This record gives sequence, structure tokens and C-alpha cells, in this order.
Amino acid sequence: MDPKDWIDITEESFNYKLEHFNIPMHYQEDVSSILIPHGLILDRIEKLAKMIISQYNDRLVVCCVLKGGHQFFADLVNFLKNFTNKEGKNLPIALDFIRVKSYENESSTGTVNISMTEKELAGLKGKDVLIVEDIIDTGRTMVALLEHLKSYELKSVKVASLFIKKTPLSNGFIPDYVGFSVPNLFIVGYCLDYNDHFRDLNHVCAISETGRIKYMNES
Repeated sequence: MDPKDWIDITEESFNYKLEHFNIPMHYQEDVSSILIPHGLILDRIEKLAKMIISQYNDRLVVCCVLKGGHQFFADLVNFLKNFTNKEGKNLPIALDFIRVKSYENESSTGTVNISMTEKELAGLKGKDVLIVEDIIDTGRTMVALLEHLKSYELKSVKVASLFIKKTPLSNGFIPDYVGFSVPNLFIVGYCLDYNDHFRDLNHVCAISETGRIKYMNES
């Protein structure tokens, strides 16, 4: 995806005041600003769904990367079900879920442990698969996952990520579909968590120092 096709979020241009939005009382002191309001997130997902569905002509397997991707996944699928492709057809959509962990060491480029069984992975053979992720940070985990999937002979595999972080640690991986690029900040909300907190916050926010300290040692 060309960077010009996604929304570039900067600390300066999208720094909304907290008092202008509804923030749960238990998080009032835990975030410093709103980077992306919930309504803007939903509008962007709707646009992504239209872009995605236009590229397919047959049954699509939409695979959610848990936990963080589940809200983006749910909203994206709801839009995908309502849109038609270039031929004016609604497409059948299958849902799948996966947990992914990658590990790197000095002697390898990285391995990936995933929750799907060999039987489940083999069942993807010959199918169009869309992997739905919440955020691409370094890109190492996603690259390792895609490399692992090559041996299962998928018809196609593409990645949709709601966010891509502008970090010097990036390996350069760019998903096929991107909602927003975000600053190199620790962001929370819309199911992005900090030690399993903030998943119940609708807006995407920058965590405050107070919030970072409060939840630092919690899980």
C-alpha cells in the first residue's frame, strides 16, 4: 500500500483535547491526549472494507490476530458483509482466529509460534486469506507469520492493519491495507492495551506518565 493512501497521524495535527470527548472516569488521568477519535476510526475502517472487498471475487477467510485485533476485526467484518465487489456481488466470508508469538535470537532471523493446529493450517490451502492485525510495530512478527504460511499453499494472503507505527525499529514491512500511521508513541484504546488495561477505551490516545506508572506492574 502506498503511504499516500493512508491517514498520517502526527502528535501536532491530531492532538484533540480530552475535555472535548467522553473518556471513562477511571482513565481520566491516565491518557494525555486523543490522537484518533472513535468516529474517525470507524469511518476509516468503512473505507478500508470497500477497498478490500473490491479486490476479491470468491469466498474470503478473514483471520483475526488476537487479542488486540479483535475490535478492528469485528468492525471490519461488519462492513465487509454489507459491501459488494466490482461485479456487484456480496461475498461469503469465513472467520478464523489466531494467536501469534515470535522470538528472535542471535543465530536466526526469528521463529513464530502460532495457535492454529497443522490441520487448521492445512485447511487454508487454496483459499484467499486476509490477516487482520491491530498494529504493525517492528514488523518482525508479521513477516515471520507470512513466511510460515508459505508452505500451506494459500491461494492468496494479504494483511490489513489498522495502525502502522513510525518507528526506527521497523523492518520496512508494509501491510496491503493500512488505516493510519501513528507516531512513535505508546498508544492505547480501541483494544490497544497497556498490561491489559485501556481495551475498554473507544478512542486511540497517548498514555500519560500517570497511567504508565499506575499500570506498569499489573497484568
